[in-house]
Amino acid sequence: METIKKNKGFGHWIRTSITARMLMVGFLILVLLIPLVYIKELIKERSERQEEVVSEVGNLWGTEVLLMGPVLKVPYKTYTESTTYDTETKKGITKRVAHTNYAYFLPDNLNIDAHVDAIKKERGIYETSVFSSKMAIEGSFGIPDFKQKDVLPEDVVWEKATILIRSSNLKGIKNQIEMQLGTATTSFLPRYKDQHDQSYLAGFVPMHELESPFLDKSALPISQPIAFNTAITINGSSKIRFVPVGKQTKLHMTSNWADPSFTGSFLPEEDGEKSVSEDGFVANWNILQINRQFEQSFFGTLPDLKEFSFGTELFVPVDEYQKSERSTKYGYLVIALTFLVFFLIQTISKINIHAFQYLMIGIALLMFYTLLISISEHQNFLKAYAIASTAVIGLITLYSKSILKIKKFVLLIFGSLTTLYAFIFVIIQLESYSLLVGSIGLFCILGLVMFASRKIDWGSGC
Repeated sequence: METIKKNKGFGHWIRTSITARMLMVGFLILVLLIPLVYIKELIKERSERQEEVVSEVGNLWGTEVLLMGPVLKVPYKTYTESTTYDTETKKGITKRVAHTNYAYFLPDNLNIDAHVDAIKKERGIYETSVFSSKMAIEGSFGIPDFKQKDVLPEDVVWEKATILIRSSNLKGIKNQIEMQLGTATTSFLPRYKDQHDQSYLAGFVPMHELESPFLDKSALPISQPIAFNTAITINGSSKIRFVPVGKQTKLHMTSNWADPSFTGSFLPEEDGEKSVSEDGFVANWNILQINRQFEQSFFGTLPDLKEFSFGTELFVPVDEYQKSERSTKYGYLVIALTFLVFFLIQTISKINIHAFQYLMIGIALLMFYTLLISISEHQNFLKAYAIASTAVIGLITLYSKSILKIKKFVLLIFGSLTTLYAFIFVIIQLESYSLLVGSIGLFCILGLVMFASRKIDWGSGC
């Protein structure tokens, strides 16, 4: 008999104790955080799939465009002497051995006029930006200075000089590149360059090389500067960038893309012709040698200068997965605050809410995120958020009507959830002020909870 009384007493304590209800609610919140983690992994998986599709489309149409050149490549000779001794005559024999080295000279002036015709490509539910760019390139090479390396004029091998152009996207080039050098014309052919040893680098963009045949002396700046001009049509995706190899590099870029993101080491001029509208954008760059950290000539090897590149990313502004991921970061807050409202109603009104009913409410709150992800893949984020939040708020409100019975409590649940989801949506849209708005909102919520709980007798039924 004593055991039965003790069991009845413990069961009564579980049903009526505020402390027991608090522990139960807290335990359920921790349990519901486990599927929330899996939802975050689902968003990550879908986002990675989108990146794979973007990469596949880019490989078919053309990868990002990074262009460097033209560069004048001139071989020259250096000499070393070695002495050997004849074992019979004991006399030394000195031999002079010639070695071929290469010097690379960048143009004095480089002017690029690029028109980028961009379109959206879709594959299934995913989309990315691709473009076709027509570029007119002109400039001039100054007279190469070999004196800095003490190279004599007769050691310069002018008859084997060539022009180099480097590009990250040979596959996307749609015309045979021909360059006018003075009165002569030259074409370009690809040269093999092993990129495997650098492929492990983060953000590595392989550069492929185009080289002209040996140039005629009339096309070389031996005694006077030589002007050049060429045209390139190239397909690409996501980004188009240039390396400022000119002593003065000017770029004029126009496009029909309405959402550009200017990237790289240099931004467009603010005081020049620059505009972004729904019809596209116009941007101008003017970069001087003093603005970059490399010289106009290199002896031995031509370094990789793409870290100094600049240009435009054709930004796809709708990133639904990023917004969905941000919304899940507030999932624990939504679950905890919703449970807190039900807990306060239960404590103040003495209405009994079973642990199973809390669990059903928690699962309904988690369904919001799966609805949001799936709908946002077919609609914009605003519509997806509105549909998902309306469905969940409606479901929980109808469910609470059968639990709470009293109309004012049902309206309290409806108003609390509506305010909470609206608050989360505002925070997701903000970037610079999200922390400030979030902190103020949480402070207000804390004040409301303190106000609502002031009349609770915490000493009874604990």
